[in-house]
Amino acid sequence: MQNLKDFLDEKVEQYNQPGFIPNDPICIPHRFSKKQDIEIAGFFAAILAWGQRKTIINKCLELFHLMDDAPHDFLLHHQDSDLKRFLSFKHRTFNEVDTLYFIHFLGWFYQSHDSLEEAFLKGQTGQVDAMEPILAQFHRFFFSLPDSPSRTKKHIATPARKAACKRINMYLRWMVRSDEKGVDFGLWKRISPAQLICPCDLHVDRVGRKLGLITRKQTDWLTAVELTQRLREFDPLDPVKYDFALFGLGIEEKF
Repeated sequence: MQNLKDFLDEKVEQYNQPGFIPNDPICIPHRFSKKQDIEIAGFFAAILAWGQRKTIINKCLELFHLMDDAPHDFLLHHQDSDLKRFLSFKHRTFNEVDTLYFIHFLGWFYQSHDSLEEAFLKGQTGQVDAMEPILAQFHRFFFSLPDSPSRTKKHIATPARKAACKRINMYLRWMVRSDEKGVDFGLWKRISPAQLICPCDLHVDRVGRKLGLITRKQTDWLTAVELTQRLREFDPLDPVKYDFALFGLGIEEKF
């Protein structure tokens, strides 16, 4: 147990540093300095984060170029005619219908809220295991507008459907975790790093199983919870810092 903790702590130090940023989707929100731009860029980058990292980054650059590289200002002040430029945007199964609804919701939300963090607080209980209601309530809220397309709901996972919620958990890691390393932003203070759930993608899942941190056969919400509970044994206040170690071992070292 101690040997595994020491090994993972070493890998966290290796990968949780600025050199991690340029080749990861987190480089997209790092292009911005305004809080709301970081939130919006991070949200889209996380939701679009499937496939090769280079493709994800290029698609995000394309998307924010369509928003004049000022997403918060664009969401608040665009005209209907400005939306035509998004009709050709597509990444995997995320198409123009999905893009336009995301723009619609976020534009509506930021008209009356300063931070996207507020959209994630509806399920906040303050308990360490609050992430399940936080994510379930966020999903319901995000698709609560009258014209939300049913097809778009698949692009934001929810524990209510037993999904591992990898992308949204990754986004929350970016926004909530706070340290001096310069990778994660730590902008949000009303969700605790102790409440975060480890993003469980293919690489993290494979490495977690090899290290004996995951015993469940399938990969779903309970698998992500199981992994996080094991990581809390190493650091109960910041378990998801080990995402750097597991992801780095999986994608950089082919562990």
